[in-house]
Amino acid sequence: MKSRSVRLVVAALSTAALAVACSKSAPPAFPVPEVEVITVHAQDLALTRDFVGRLSATRSADVRARVAGVLFKRLYVEGSDVKEGQPLFQIDPAPLRAALDAAEAALAQAEANATNARLFAQRSRELKTTGAISKSDVDTAEANERSTAAAVMLARANLQTARINFGYTLVRAPISGRAGQQRVTEGALVGQGEATLLTTVEQIDPIYVNFDRPASEVQELRRAQAAGRVTLLEGNKAGVQLIFADGTTYGQPGTLDFSDLSVDPTTGAVAFRGLIPNPDHRLLPGLFVSLRLTLGTLNHAFFVPQLAVLRDDGGPYVLVAGADGNAAQKRVRIANAQDNRWVITEGIADGDQIIVSGIQKVHPGAPVKAVAAQTPPPNAPGPASAGPAASAH
Repeated sequence: MKSRSVRLVVAALSTAALAVACSKSAPPAFPVPEVEVITVHAQDLALTRDFVGRLSATRSADVRARVAGVLFKRLYVEGSDVKEGQPLFQIDPAPLRAALDAAEAALAQAEANATNARLFAQRSRELKTTGAISKSDVDTAEANERSTAAAVMLARANLQTARINFGYTLVRAPISGRAGQQRVTEGALVGQGEATLLTTVEQIDPIYVNFDRPASEVQELRRAQAAGRVTLLEGNKAGVQLIFADGTTYGQPGTLDFSDLSVDPTTGAVAFRGLIPNPDHRLLPGLFVSLRLTLGTLNHAFFVPQLAVLRDDGGPYVLVAGADGNAAQKRVRIANAQDNRWVITEGIADGDQIIVSGIQKVHPGAPVKAVAAQTPPPNAPGPASAGPAASAH
């Protein structure tokens, strides 16, 4: 009887031990993690690129003293707008007025000598027929006639030079624009040995913005166009928009005006120039500005929140909630940033569900439960700033 009781106790203990062992080998299943996703759709975006440029006048002309003399007075207001041909300075005209009078008198004297020589030569030719004068005397009279006629031509040229020099005493604006600061004060001797700089007139409406682009980027964009990833605008159809330091844009958009055909060997860059309207003269030459160049259209691109894009040694990637209920990793190519979003050009497909919340709870191949994000980021079409990565691939 005692041995039977022992066997029952041992059996009970064995059963309990087996139950405990079974409970340890089969842990309870964890719930599938819930993640928030957004569904992305491809769209064509404006392809833009940001640069730093410098403003310069479209036309700039130095106003110089073209004759020697004493500067009498300034005839314009410094920093004001002037018209082409408007008087800006007055140089003492008295010496050149006297030179002009002397040139006029010299012409009158030369014309009188020419008239006398012509009449004498005419009489000599008449007397030659009667034999009253020798052929040598006739030749001398005709030579004097020709010499005095040439002297008249020289006197007329001298008179014209004197008139031009006298006209230079009134220094006029060579172009329309904004006249700068006076460089020489009244009473100074100008134009003595060199054309003294008096001021500068600059035309700043419209105004140029000059900037450089890496030659490698230009070539990469052309390759991207050949592959159909981008559509580039031609020539002066590319738009230029200035951006101020506070992030606001200048109200007058411009166009690309010029692109150089050669590469600067020291920088490896190509020179470009935009033409910007400046009716209120708000933009000034020499100012450094930020600008956004609209190159064309970025074809088949996606907006993805920046927080959804991860990186590792292999580059950027996103996690996608697949149709099989598992998370999948997709490598992506980033064009550039737009606000708080990345512009993705390759790696994802239209309709993909990008995980934007709960990323830390999943890994590729693991099951996930996808729910739509409560406040999905805006996904409206807008300009995409394209960097070298977008250009090259």
